[in-house]
Amino acid sequence: MRFSEFEIPPMQDILLVGKKAPIGPEAVRRMVDVLSPDQYEIIKVDHAVIEAIVIRKSLTTMISQKRLISIILDEGGKVTNEATVIKAQINVKLHVSKSIDL
Repeated sequence: MRFSEFEIPPMQDILLVGKKAPIGPEAVRRMVDVLSPDQYEIIKVDHAVIEAIVIRKSLTTMISQKRLISIILDEGGKVTNEATVIKAQINVKLHVSKSIDL
């Protein structure tokens, strides 16, 4: 048995909405607008099983939206089916290296 704190909203960084999921993109939009206004973006995608991706807006300031969606579809498409709603957490780590001439 696993216990965890209930999250508001009940999602993390990313939500993958299957094409035949019990909750659709518009219902998800209403939920996140009520619980966390202006924090998430709903993006409809052209994918075999995923209808939409809900992404925390702060992630797209660290990595381009196009690249982020590509990564999410590649990895999320492996575990998602048409009837599921999958929440995911993504950790973006930046490594900066700089050389200085003395």
